[in-house]
Amino acid sequence: MQQSVIYQEWKEEFLQQGEQTGALREAQLLILRLLDRRIGDVPSEARSQIQTLSLEQLEALGEALLDFSKSADLANWLQDNQVG
Repeated sequence: MQQSVIYQEWKEEFLQQGEQTGALREAQLLILRLLDRRIGDVPSEARSQIQTLSLEQLEALGEALLDFSKSADLANWLQDNQVG
C-alpha cells in the first residue's frame, strides 16, 4: 500500500499541508510578538482575529504594524480589512 501512487500522492499532499499550516502558525506567532513589542499587550479579541488571517493577510499586517503606535491602530486595521 505504501508504494501505491495514490498513497504517495496523498502523503505528499498531507506533508505540504502540514508545512503550510506550520508556516501559517509561525507567521501568526511572529506577528503577535511584533505587535506586543510595538503596541504592548494585544487584546484577546484581536489575538483571536489574527489567528484567522491568511498568510497573505498576515504579511499585510506585518507591513502595516510598522506604523502602529497604539492598540487602536491594530483595531482600525482589523476593521478596515474586515477581520472578525
